[in-house]
Amino acid sequence: MGVELLSLGVEGVIAVNRVVAIVRPKSAPIERLVRQAREEGLLIDMTYGRRTEAVVFFDSGHVALVTLGPEEVVNLLKAQRGCSRHN
Repeated sequence: MGVELLSLGVEGVIAVNRVVAIVRPKSAPIERLVRQAREEGLLIDMTYGRRTEAVVFFDSGHVALVTLGPEEVVNLLKAQRGCSRHN
């Protein structure tokens, strides 16, 4: 199986087939997981100093901070795949 990449604009590119979850960063459990990933050297900050709108968890244990919200990431993926309806 090949790697499916999704461009997040200025922020970079993620490997979609490695994503486990995309969530908002505003809860205490998510903040703890982000802090833990930072301490373990598994945090990827793709915000370039802008506000974090989503946290992306990968099957490798890496965690990425992005400025697009979860819905925006899903919409980009659907557009890339040529989907015109919600699943």
